Amino acid sequence: QVQLVESGGGLVQAGTSLRLSCSASKGNFNENVMGWFRRAPGKNREFVAAISWGGSFTHYGTSVKGRFTISRDSAENTLYLQMNNLKQDDTAVYYCAADSHPRRTYTEARYFSTGLYDVWGQGTQVTVSS
Repeated sequence: QVQLVESGGGLVQAGTSLRLSCSASKGNFNENVMGWFRRAPGKNREFVAAISWGGSFTHYGTSVKGRFTISRDSAENTLYLQMNNLKQDDTAVYYCAADSHPRRTYTEARYFSTGLYDVWGQGTQVTVSS
């Protein structure tokens, strides 16, 4: 079973950038759909971005499109989330997630659903100050 560990969170000012990383402490997820979600205080978990198992397709939530970029490095078995022009509304705990079934393709709508992902990291806090 793949275990995921996020890193790279922190306290930053609005308008700046941050890059989150997600690595597997156990196993390999190079052939798995991967995603990022976030949960802000008092809110439900929100879809941020997802990437297909081959890396050819990416999907983004409306609030981050154009500012965030998801990518994966198969050689390093690492998933990234580059976050630019951060806003206070981006403050949340960010979670890395994986679909444990390898080499699966889905309709776009499925990528947005937490139900697709059955392996989750513990989360990393991102706080954006004014």
